[in-house]
Amino acid sequence: MPSKNQADLLPALHQLQEKFGYISDHAIVDLAKDHNMSHAEVVGVIDYYHDYRRTPPGRQRLRVCRAESCQAMGADALALHASTQLGVEFGATTADGEITLEAAYCLGNCACSPAVMLDDELHGRVSAERLDAILAEARGA
Repeated sequence: MPSKNQADLLPALHQLQEKFGYISDHAIVDLAKDHNMSHAEVVGVIDYYHDYRRTPPGRQRLRVCRAESCQAMGADALALHASTQLGVEFGATTADGEITLEAAYCLGNCACSPAVMLDDELHGRVSAERLDAILAEARGA
């Protein structure tokens, strides 16, 4: 059974992620010490949960739903289009630091699949053309 300190690691990670947008290497050292864990154990937890980041995110966050409903409605092609348009793989940030591309595993908009979320704005029935328009607006074009 994990110690109380180890059990408190996830809430601490959530707080850091919320405050800074990512978990820095310096924070990992402090977390390991504070929670009586090794550096590798803390990194393992961070890497296991896909919502934690170890690098600063872009100014905006584009999440493409990869869940079953969206897959059935063309999300795989949309994901490829998003990656190609932005020039990054999932989990990476564009060279200009503007947009981080992330996979989501259900945005709760299954009736309007495929769905994407730009920051806190949910978009449904997104085609490649509609995604291009969303990205153009995000970049101020």
